[in-house]
Amino acid sequence: MAKKGPSRQQVYTLLVEIGRKEGDGLPEKATGAALMCFASGIDEAEAVRETVAILKQADTNPLDVTGYGTLAEREAEGHEIDDEERALMARALEENAVIVAQMTPFFD
Repeated sequence: MAKKGPSRQQVYTLLVEIGRKEGDGLPEKATGAALMCFASGIDEAEAVRETVAILKQADTNPLDVTGYGTLAEREAEGHEIDDEERALMARALEENAVIVAQMTPFFD
């Protein structure tokens, strides 16, 4: 049996701004929202593509994505990352998934 090499997948932290769209599930008076996501991918571009595709399937309107890098990159920049965030990142990697960790609605 061939030994499986290490996965090339990594988890990226992405901040996605979404605009309004019918059926998006945002609060009534919200003008949009920011979603903190953890997404797995071979590289950040793949993680962004997957995240945008999944958010569109979920009837949201992604407008802009800001990448904050991998766990190691964020630690190197001095970001504080709590156990809950680390657990969600591990889950995103394990499940090869996009996890929305936090949603902050925008109001005018």
